[in-house]
Amino acid sequence: MSSPRVVSLGGGHGLAAMLSSLRTLTPNLTAIVTVADNGGSSGRLREEFHSLPPGDLRMALAALCGDDEWGRSWAEIMQYRFTSTGVLDGHAIGNLLLTALWDRDGDPVKGLDRVGSLLKVVGRVLPMALEPLDIEATFRTWQGNIVIRGQKEVAEGKGNLEDLRLIPENPTPTYEGLKAISDADWITLGPGSWFSSVLPHLLVPEQRDAICQSRARRMIVLNLDANPSMSGDELAGSSPSEHLSLMAKYAPQLRCDVALADASIAAQPSERESLEKLVTSLGGQLIVADLASHPGSNHHDPKKLTSTFSHIFAGEMLR
Repeated sequence: MSSPRVVSLGGGHGLAAMLSSLRTLTPNLTAIVTVADNGGSSGRLREEFHSLPPGDLRMALAALCGDDEWGRSWAEIMQYRFTSTGVLDGHAIGNLLLTALWDRDGDPVKGLDRVGSLLKVVGRVLPMALEPLDIEATFRTWQGNIVIRGQKEVAEGKGNLEDLRLIPENPTPTYEGLKAISDADWITLGPGSWFSSVLPHLLVPEQRDAICQSRARRMIVLNLDANPSMSGDELAGSSPSEHLSLMAKYAPQLRCDVALADASIAAQPSERESLEKLVTSLGGQLIVADLASHPGSNHHDPKKLTSTFSHIFAGEMLR
């Protein structure tokens, strides 16, 4: 398929890696980004201006910057953070630019498009919702159930996820995002912080329905850590198959055409078997490939992702 229309959903570094790869394969690319960040520069600007948190949106724009001197230099500028003892300490220039445009015009999509035009981005960056969101989670721990609120706090939560909610629970997605999902050839979800960047996309009712009803093929890109209980991060107690099960819980009508996992899962034969059965039950195919930036890394290599996506889009890895 030449220049497929791709919609990539997520947030943070995981989405940035996806966009860095996909941008080399198609100009018809739409990134839909979570808007629940409540920490750091984004959290401060969100609280002061009652605006969308700009950080994940800024990262997506930087990942899609034009591959020339202009684009690369602007990507560096967008990511630059002030270091001082004053109020600007920690703020990224891109966060300030986006917030200024939103504060002046009151239109998040228009502001993102304007910065995208300045940076000569490949594709388009859109927010998951037109209002800032909070994420609230209930985790089961050895001490009992605990409720945690805030993207940063949920990302650091420990235990088994019992429930995940958005506040407000029925936010308004963008018209442009819903149309891109409807028109897409491929929709990707993941990788990234599963509870705070990936699953929230399935908690926006109108967007979830659009994803499930779209004629596009759906690809779930799983995180690299096949044994997350040892990592000490948000994923503690959850395996790739459990992450996929959570997707099915929050979007029962979601069909998974392709689940993409790293070759490290071969070291976990029982997990691979469980994951294969689950993907099959969701109507899809498990594809395993070398995706890590280096052995043992939890970060995807954009060039390896590009190669794998190219083969998948061409149908060469599909049954």
